[in-house]
Amino acid sequence: MSENPVVLHERAPAKINVFLRVLGKREDGFHEVETLMAPIELEDEVTLKVYLHGKGRIRCKVEGMAGVPADESNLAGQAARAWLDASGARYDVEISLRKVIPAGAGLGGGSSDAAAVLRSLNGLSDGDPLSTDKLYEVGANLGSDVPFLIAGVPALCKGRGEKITPHTGSLSRWSVLLVKPPFGISTPEAYGRWKESVEIPNVDYGQQLVDGIGLVNDLERPVFEKFLVLARLKTWLREQEGVKAALMSGSGATVYAILEREGLGGELGKRVAEEFGESFWTRESRISGVSRL
Repeated sequence: MSENPVVLHERAPAKINVFLRVLGKREDGFHEVETLMAPIELEDEVTLKVYLHGKGRIRCKVEGMAGVPADESNLAGQAARAWLDASGARYDVEISLRKVIPAGAGLGGGSSDAAAVLRSLNGLSDGDPLSTDKLYEVGANLGSDVPFLIAGVPALCKGRGEKITPHTGSLSRWSVLLVKPPFGISTPEAYGRWKESVEIPNVDYGQQLVDGIGLVNDLERPVFEKFLVLARLKTWLREQEGVKAALMSGSGATVYAILEREGLGGELGKRVAEEFGESFWTRESRISGVSRL
């Protein structure tokens, strides 16, 4: 890698699930879902150094949040390999990730890093880039949330998450407080427990209406059944002053609260620490909606 590289910088936003319905298991082993997802302003930083006259080598380093493989085996490295294979390019790619989004949180951090790598490499290839549909296809093979995060706008996603319809509505006004316990959740395990799981008494799993949108997450049932503290966290958040609604994002472990106005997250975060302990990570953020394509 002796030539001067092309240096690319990308932001990789986290996401929340505004609602998530699990419709059943598919023949391919995945689950059919219908979910409204929205990117938020909590973002990883992704830097690529691309050597255009290379041999298809990939290197990756990670700083920040723990829990992410610090080499090319992570999703960002896998995305670079998948793009090179699909495009036929022979670039050498060095990826640097500055992680802010926690792992195992239901916020799509790894998938968003992968999406950022795919966007960057495809934007660099101005001679013959992959089509948007092909880019989504490559992304879907890496993870169900990757196509949505490539686009980077609030969207209704169906199938196993790869069928995307942009959402037009009032989500951009929402401020949220993210709360994650000191553990992550396995997405395959959450889906694997979905069918046989039962509701915990005195926990409200029903729709919560905010701006005419019904917030609900079918994966709360299997996750809360195993991690009772998350059921207590959601119930407690809904009881707090200044909170419109609270919901688990994706397969967890993050539960987010929709705030009545921006700036309430600091005080609410302090109350979370008092009630649940300092090991619970909190961060106020807002929904964003700027297309990344």
